[in-house]
Amino acid sequence: MNAALPPSTRRPILELPDELVSQIAAGEVVERPASVVRELVDNALDAGATQITVRLQAGGVRLISVEDNGWGIHRTELPTALKRHATSKIASLSDLESVGTMGFRGEALAAICSIAEVSVLTRVDSGDEPHGWLLDGRSGELQPTARNPGTTVEVRELFFATPARRKFLKTDATELAHCIEAVRRHALARPEVGFAIWHDGKLVAQWRAVVADLAGGGMLDALRQRLADVLGEDFIQQAVAVNWPADAVPGETALADGVQRLRVWGFAGVPDAARSRSDWQYAYVNGRFVRDKVIGHAARSAYEDVLHGHRQPVYALCVSLDPTRVDVNVHPTKIEVRFRDSREVHQAVRHAVEAALAAPRSAAAVAAQTTLMPGETPSDAASTMPPGAAWSAPERLPSTWGTAQNALPFQRYTPPDTIGQRVSDLGALWGGASEGATTASARTEGWATSPDATLANTASVRAEAGVALATARPLPEGDWPLGRAIAQLQGVYILAENAQGLVVVDMHAAHERIVYERLKQQMDNEQLASQPLLIPATFAATPEEVATAEDSGVVLAMLGLEVVPFSPKTLAVRAVPTTLAQGDPVELARSVLAELSQHDASTVVQRARNQLLATMACHGAVRANRRLTIDEMNALLRQMEVTERSDQCNHGRPTWRQVGMKELDALFLRGR
Repeated sequence: MNAALPPSTRRPILELPDELVSQIAAGEVVERPASVVRELVDNALDAGATQITVRLQAGGVRLISVEDNGWGIHRTELPTALKRHATSKIASLSDLESVGTMGFRGEALAAICSIAEVSVLTRVDSGDEPHGWLLDGRSGELQPTARNPGTTVEVRELFFATPARRKFLKTDATELAHCIEAVRRHALARPEVGFAIWHDGKLVAQWRAVVADLAGGGMLDALRQRLADVLGEDFIQQAVAVNWPADAVPGETALADGVQRLRVWGFAGVPDAARSRSDWQYAYVNGRFVRDKVIGHAARSAYEDVLHGHRQPVYALCVSLDPTRVDVNVHPTKIEVRFRDSREVHQAVRHAVEAALAAPRSAAAVAAQTTLMPGETPSDAASTMPPGAAWSAPERLPSTWGTAQNALPFQRYTPPDTIGQRVSDLGALWGGASEGATTASARTEGWATSPDATLANTASVRAEAGVALATARPLPEGDWPLGRAIAQLQGVYILAENAQGLVVVDMHAAHERIVYERLKQQMDNEQLASQPLLIPATFAATPEEVATAEDSGVVLAMLGLEVVPFSPKTLAVRAVPTTLAQGDPVELARSVLAELSQHDASTVVQRARNQLLATMACHGAVRANRRLTIDEMNALLRQMEVTERSDQCNHGRPTWRQVGMKELDALFLRGR
């Protein structure tokens, strides 16, 4: 048994010295050289800089220099700038509640001065300042010097006053990587500003200012260019534009009815671009990079229906809203925020990303064909087409398809508003076999009576052939995004030809998504029916769960749930959604109440409902090893082109792949 510790000696309560207070603050603000870079770049952006140059030595430990061409600091204000809690960005509580600048706490420079050697060289752009001024942060000496308008802050020998902290730093290469990432985060949000990073006299990264009209949709175009410059062309080629509401102007700050409308805009990577890590997830609130659980959860939930496994989506999303509706004074590093209405933000981000991912990406291929450069091939255009390019379907089928010997099954019906039949018409769609491809009974009965029977008839005719070939005919004018079917491979894949080359379609996965989306649409158009429980399910509830159930009775009823207090510490589940009647009512109620206290409660019910519908769609979709006619294959392709999220199956796997002519030529060494 350990001996009792002796009582500690009582110490009097004393006011801490200013230097120690600053060093304590530095421990919160400055974790590593990248923290200093972030704070200094914040100040440069707030000063209206259009060009920022960062110079580093030894990963930022020996030297951090941030140079800008902003407004500069007046000589009379320069000594005050290094004092604790001195700032030009807020002056009252109302200013603090509506912060619109990157920095505002007024403690960064003072904290940095306490653990490093700091000097400030600045000059304002005015006639009464013929030269600049250099301030030594440690001695306070101020002397005139030459400089163009702007400010340069130099930080040398970081943590020299706190050597214990210096031991926790990593290698120069690691610290440099963190510094570059800090600047990269700023660069993505400010495409109109140029950035350059030098390390040990060598230029390691540079992003030139994007010259674009930032009014209207120009901000989205500028962000697209900056994303391509910073993250690479591959990111932007595998991303779709996000703009919510649909009539919103990206980055708009105008007030509507006295309150700024909530906007979500940016780019979201397609599911195929997902990574094993979450390192390419950039979220901004009013131009400030944040790590926010609400935005992160909302973005991730938007990918639930299309992402395979535990892959992490990639995105660069900007949320703009009234500054009074978000608290940025939550964390010393300003990387966390708190929303006044987090549920509204969660729904907006989720709906914005979902809407962007819903449009079939196959449609963008056609848009590239009309903008070919001289000497450019269709496959070249496909690789450089603008992300999210829209394809407008013609009002009816081209006349060239009606003259073919094997007429498409669409011509039996009144042409729909969009290309392809609705999912509800799949029975007729699959029943329209061409002459000579199936028996007469298969044509007349189709899937209206038995889809398996129709497919079995088709399979019996084509069983002897490993691949079902099509009658050759030219591509119609205004080519379809997924082309026309030319073969079926081993009863599993559909091969189609489009202007870019070869399209390979997993027919089961594609049809599964089509059926699934139709089931979801039917469910969305109907009120969630509620089924009372014969014996209410009771469970011990926390005070928060009881309060949420009492305050959210209307919302719960809309979801088909009835959860009422049974006692001060017990809740009773009296009814559940009919579609989820076979599940655990207590687990469902707990999940919904937990989501309701933080996010949109319907996400839990929707997730459980979607799992059920996905199972139904999987059993209802066309199976592998089923022989399809050419017309059936074309019907499936046309339906894919107009079905939301048809690029991925219900499990997040891709439904089709494009093999361009360049890739095919490379296989056969053509042009070498």
